[in-house]
Amino acid sequence: MSDFDLTEFLPYQLAAAAARVSRAFAERYRDDFGISIPEWRVLVHLAHSGSVSVREIHARVEMDKSKVSRAAQRLTDAGYVEKRPHAEDRRLIDLRLTPAGQALVARLLPIAAQFQEELIASLGADHAALRRALGRIMETK
Repeated sequence: MSDFDLTEFLPYQLAAAAARVSRAFAERYRDDFGISIPEWRVLVHLAHSGSVSVREIHARVEMDKSKVSRAAQRLTDAGYVEKRPHAEDRRLIDLRLTPAGQALVARLLPIAAQFQEELIASLGADHAALRRALGRIMETK
């Protein structure tokens, strides 16, 4: 056996922390709005980016294309997202928020802002250093 300790392995710690934070945030909106973590990510990405393809969302939100596609389909079925042919590449489908989707995002964003404020408060003085470190990690490929 080696002296390797998974709980001290930074990639594991980052993944576990991200999953824990995502689950805690999902508890805030899941019951009231009936959406999943992948659906939340698709909604907010569309609110931020406008009309985009599943491929573009996949590249930005670090989620498998199949998860993005399933989330987009559930959101389409619920009336929050609409699909249209891509303007330049007919093989792709663009997704965009419907008015109902825009209204849902408008209700979700204050919950997200409150959650972030609470998370930042719980980190205290470590918040700024963590942000800088995460920024460096996100810049690397």
